[in-house]
Amino acid sequence: MEHRLLVFVPTGRDAVLTEQLLGANGIPVVVCGSPQDLAARLAEGAGALLLSEEALGVCGELLRRFIDAQEAWSDLPVLLLTRSGMDSRETQRAVEHLGNVTLLERPVRTMALVSFVKSALRARARQYQVRALDQRKDQFLATLAHELRNPLAPIINATSIFERLHPSEQTTRLVDMVQRQVSHLTRLIDDLMDVARVNNGKIQLQTAPTTAQRIVNHAMEIAGATLRERRHRVQVTVPPADVPLLADHVRLVQSLANIVVNAAKFTPPGGDIAVTAEVRGTDLVFAVRDSGHGLSPKALASVFGMFAQERAVGEPSTGLGIGLHLAKVFVEMHAGRITAHSEGQDRGCEFVIVLPLLATESAPSSQQTAAETAASPQCRVLVVDDNEDAANSFAELLAIEGIAVSVAHDGRAAVRFATEHQPDAVVMDIGMPELNGYEAARAIRAHFQGAGPMLIALTGWGQHADQERAREAGFDFHFVKPLSVESLLACLGGRGV
Repeated sequence: MEHRLLVFVPTGRDAVLTEQLLGANGIPVVVCGSPQDLAARLAEGAGALLLSEEALGVCGELLRRFIDAQEAWSDLPVLLLTRSGMDSRETQRAVEHLGNVTLLERPVRTMALVSFVKSALRARARQYQVRALDQRKDQFLATLAHELRNPLAPIINATSIFERLHPSEQTTRLVDMVQRQVSHLTRLIDDLMDVARVNNGKIQLQTAPTTAQRIVNHAMEIAGATLRERRHRVQVTVPPADVPLLADHVRLVQSLANIVVNAAKFTPPGGDIAVTAEVRGTDLVFAVRDSGHGLSPKALASVFGMFAQERAVGEPSTGLGIGLHLAKVFVEMHAGRITAHSEGQDRGCEFVIVLPLLATESAPSSQQTAAETAASPQCRVLVVDDNEDAANSFAELLAIEGIAVSVAHDGRAAVRFATEHQPDAVVMDIGMPELNGYEAARAIRAHFQGAGPMLIALTGWGQHADQERAREAGFDFHFVKPLSVESLLACLGGRGV
């Protein structure tokens, strides 16, 4: 259906004649009898659309809505049969609003019409090829992220165990080094996944009450390792009283942290970085200033573009060039704006985020959050993962924290253990032999008739669709590898385990 030509010519016998003519030349044609019929056919898929100027009066608004709602890869070819002269007001509006429009002045020669239609369908076929390539790229990125996250989990688990069992200044220094590199790899993986989600419109904001102070504090925690590594002098200024905000805390933290990390990378060791948050009228303004390399006018114009980077010849790469792009996307999703300023090379930069202050509810205090996340030291947890290194290392880490831990390496064994021993929580991988994590979760929920232990998905698959599948399968929480033991303890405490 995606390769057919839709025809909507509501006057005379033009539609029937066009169908016969193009059908004789091997072109699949569907004639639409009404605007409602046209809307239904467009929703099913189309290679191109042929309509007459007279049809615009009854379907023009419908077509504008359809064109505006197209996905990024799509640019539906529209062939418009016009009256002699091709300069009517309706034609001008069609060119302005319908995008990929080709005007055909009547009367049209038979071979000319066939040629135009075939060209439009070939162009549409190339769009489908781009869509298929995008889909394969997104699947590749998801698989890459999964395969990279799996080895990160046992690495971070092993270093945490080593630090707890052999505490010393040297151990702490080495463990910090490993954790910095793992955190860097994790951020690169997350950024790659976010790019794929943004390009496909699969990111939705999860708004909740937060504060400017919490956003700044969390962002500085994320950027802290890079700042310390480069020995920057950092000054942070926030309002003395909480500034409430209704927003997606995670995405705003990610945006601000990306900017601070970017400033740290492009500021020579020992440089100055200032991070401020303040209220200006009805806006909340975050600013990050640095004493770094600065940006040329050309770089300023493209600094928020995908993969945009500016570095001197021989200077090493400092990342993937997508952090600032994601920051811009997330800020604009909050109805805000982000700008960059620089007086030139070696004169530093300033990045400014401006967000509208909206009516908010009270944000939870950090004291409340901490009090609610104290896990019981006697809870019993089943760890399930076919990667034995990941499962055993995480189990050892939990055991050090005083938790009674058992291990299984496939979904069927997990179901058998959970139904026989009734642990308080099951931390389970998704991709496993025998039964995968979704199937195992459904079996456990069915045995306990919807209740039973807390089910926590711990997986390398982190797309929104993966989270939805986990929720539908009966998981209470979905975490992406690697998971810190502190995050899991907080999760267990939140349910009173």
